[in-house]
Amino acid sequence: MTALRLRAVLATAAAVAIAAFASAAAASTETAWTALKAGGHVLIVRHAQTVPGIGDPPGFRLDDCATQRNLSDAGRAQAKAMGERLADEGVRIDEALSSSWCRCLDTARLAFGRAAAFAPLDSFFDDRRSEPRQTAALRERIRAWRGPGTLALVTHQVNVTALTGQVPAMGEALVLKPGGPDGFALVGRIRF
Repeated sequence: MTALRLRAVLATAAAVAIAAFASAAAASTETAWTALKAGGHVLIVRHAQTVPGIGDPPGFRLDDCATQRNLSDAGRAQAKAMGERLADEGVRIDEALSSSWCRCLDTARLAFGRAAAFAPLDSFFDDRRSEPRQTAALRERIRAWRGPGTLALVTHQVNVTALTGQVPAMGEALVLKPGGPDGFALVGRIRF
């Protein structure tokens, strides 16, 4: 096989793989929307877009949003759009829980109109020692959810990744079906 022919075969294979991945992602998104509309599922959201940066500034305080990395204007718009899309799709949010960080509480309040702080959703980015305990508590909360509507959880990338093995973008959500040996099954992902 010539180098030119080999490149053509590899390019075709790559195009097929990309198309298959895009098709699987679209199917995952549709499955996620169908599950949410049916109720009894959990929507776990990484907070919406923030001002640039990773983590929080040194010396930040949970009781002072001015000391934290917060939502950007685009993130505020993203959170509002999330809530509007869920409402337009007929998704009923029965309970909204959030990390105590302002960017998560703001995301939840803008998207769902309310939020209660739930410590297992708090970031452990700066102290991984609490990860096993928090993840176990979060897994149990998800396992116990029965609906009839949706439980919305707003948290941080590290928390979502520890729980699910997935790495969501800011403003991306995973839909979970409660139950089973792991506490839930991943139904699909939705980008807002």
